[in-house]
Amino acid sequence: MSLPPFHLAFPIKSIADTRAFYIDILGCDEGRSTEAWIDFDFFGHQLSAHVRSEAGQNAGSGTVDGDAVPIPHFGAVLEWDVWHGLAERLKNAGVTFLLEPKIRFAGEPGEQGTFFVEDPAGNGVEFKTFRDPAMIFAH
Repeated sequence: MSLPPFHLAFPIKSIADTRAFYIDILGCDEGRSTEAWIDFDFFGHQLSAHVRSEAGQNAGSGTVDGDAVPIPHFGAVLEWDVWHGLAERLKNAGVTFLLEPKIRFAGEPGEQGTFFVEDPAGNGVEFKTFRDPAMIFAH
């Protein structure tokens, strides 16, 4: 399944802190930037981070499979091995997880891994993977 890249614009507090997180820790490539915004290649998708005073003001959390998850949040669905490698890289970098890496529905058709982190502006970022990628949109 090949999907076109999505674009997401979101608020941040600092270009420098955001650049360090998305490039140095997550491994994203930088696109265009100014003093007020910066673009990233976020696993094949375009993120546009804009400096705003309201950055990090989320609406609390929701519950998924018994776990509190930040609302709003965004993220990426990664290949199984890439997801595990990123989780390990974040642990080694000392990043605090909002939700530690875990496997949900083990052994079931929708088996998936998930974890949440927070960027320097307080935005919730989720990384998911599916044992069988065909199950992403399964009912």
